Amino acid sequence: ERKRSKMEGIPTFDMSKFINTGNDPETCKAMADCIHRSGILIIRDPRVSEADNNTFIDMMEKYFEQDAAIKKDDARPDIFYQVGATPEFVEIPRCSQEPGCEQRISLMPEQHRPLLPKGPDCKERFFWRIGEAPPTTQFPALNAPAVIPKHFPKWADTMDLWGQKMMIAVSTASEMLGEGLGLKEGRTAFTSRMKYGPHLLAPTGTNLDRFGAKGTVIAGFHYDLNLLTIHGKSRYPGLYVWLRSGEKVLVKVPDGCLLIQGGKQLEILTGGYTLPGEHEVIVSQETVDKINVVKQNNEKARSTGEGKVQSLWRISSTLFSHIESDVVLQPLEPFNTEENNKAYPPTLTGHQVEAELKMIKLAKEASSN
Repeated sequence: ERKRSKMEGIPTFDMSKFINTGNDPETCKAMADCIHRSGILIIRDPRVSEADNNTFIDMMEKYFEQDAAIKKDDARPDIFYQVGATPEFVEIPRCSQEPGCEQRISLMPEQHRPLLPKGPDCKERFFWRIGEAPPTTQFPALNAPAVIPKHFPKWADTMDLWGQKMMIAVSTASEMLGEGLGLKEGRTAFTSRMKYGPHLLAPTGTNLDRFGAKGTVIAGFHYDLNLLTIHGKSRYPGLYVWLRSGEKVLVKVPDGCLLIQGGKQLEILTGGYTLPGEHEVIVSQETVDKINVVKQNNEKARSTGEGKVQSLWRISSTLFSHIESDVVLQPLEPFNTEENNKAYPPTLTGHQVEAELKMIKLAKEASSN
């Protein structure tokens, strides 16, 4: 079953039939066509509830509302911030480091241009590893042990519950894409390379009380370096994606649904048949409108003592799914043509990740030592 979402032309894919029967070739093919055309998918997974997303966001709001000095104890800059906290103004949008990106933006039609980042992102982040660590790896820094913040007794349980649900959903979507894309290995083409991947539950937090002016860049124009990124619904709008046509679209995820974006690893494995979904998070007019509503409601709640005071931190409910660090990334059959193999020479996934992290300044001296 596929219903049109509010984002015109992007259907919602219900994965229930595939989950229940293991068979739904029509939806698999339609999902593959959609990610080729748009770089994104909107999915519905009956195993993943909005209530779980809300429990997760509630905790992350409380975490990010803490003083910066407390959160600094959770940062691990020595291993590229690949676990624990990343403070504000650390991540640099890839576009500002990529030769020719600003020129490419200047050539876009004005209504479809991203906002040009003027420096590092104002968002904070927390990385939490989901899934099994590899028994052995050449890339220990990309597979480091978790950081557990103080003052949050249910931290690990809450992170693992939501992260594992997101991981189950993105794994099923990966199986359906493997089948729908016509890969020779079929539905296990991606998942067989994902088991020990450094999957990261990666919520961001942005203080809209400080950074709530219209036009503020929360996360500058970029694509994701991993296989597939999956998002639960955020409480504040502001995520824009670019379709393959070059059209800029404000993301509106229907209640109970999840958003998936294709990443760089998917591009390599499909020899460029799919391209990574470029996106940005900004304070748009819709964000400002929501901030104003929340502030009014909070004022009323404080004055009357009735109702809940809502956080002004924007949380993204995000998980990055990855190919295993020690797996060779290269186009899979039938995308392994001579031309594609030249365009995407074989490379260890860990090296691909380190190179991308260097570009966004999370790893100044990327090393597998």
